[in-house]
Amino acid sequence: MKAAAGAPGAVLFDLDGTLIDSAPDLAGAANALRAEHGMQPLPYEQLRPMVGTGARGMVGVAFGVAPGDERFEPLRDAFLALYELSMLDRTRVFDDIGLLLAGLEKAGIPWGIVTNKATRFAVPVAEGLGLAPRAGALVCGDTTSRAKPHPEPLWEAARRLGRDPVDCVYVGDDLRDVQAGQAAGMSTLVAAWGYLGQGEPIESWGADGIVESPRALLKWLRLA
Repeated sequence: MKAAAGAPGAVLFDLDGTLIDSAPDLAGAANALRAEHGMQPLPYEQLRPMVGTGARGMVGVAFGVAPGDERFEPLRDAFLALYELSMLDRTRVFDDIGLLLAGLEKAGIPWGIVTNKATRFAVPVAEGLGLAPRAGALVCGDTTSRAKPHPEPLWEAARRLGRDPVDCVYVGDDLRDVQAGQAAGMSTLVAAWGYLGQGEPIESWGADGIVESPRALLKWLRLA
């Protein structure tokens, strides 16, 4: 089906915190690693906001270390190894994402995924949740030479979809998503149902819009 006049050429999504709720498994891996070090588990509410920042953020909040600290890389690698064993235990697609994607497909608007999650994690998760077969592009954190907030992954996704970046919309739940989308020349939307980090309020990110739910995104796209 041909897309309606005025519709975006394509819609690109971040993965964690935008299409899928992976926080339970990522938080579980962080607390499992804390247990291995004889530490008590952290409350889920303390871990969830940092999921969008990946292993760096999860190790940071769980152990108080950052890149450059000699403990960081061993902890990061151990965290990722634990996560890889459980990454589809409790992870699920957010409510109404299926409705959103069906709406895009019905309107003839291609969609894709651009994530900083490494291929070894992103592909099995996207396949396991039934997203990979439907996505027109899946660009991971190690697909291109630079990850978000650099625009290169978004340009690659647009190329794979055969669309001009200026005709694309990028939807994400982290400031880096907005920065990457703007640098790529795309319209940007904040998925307010996502993790959102613990930095500046989302209203200050400079996105073209904030959508409270997948249904609201359908309305923003004038598909509902």
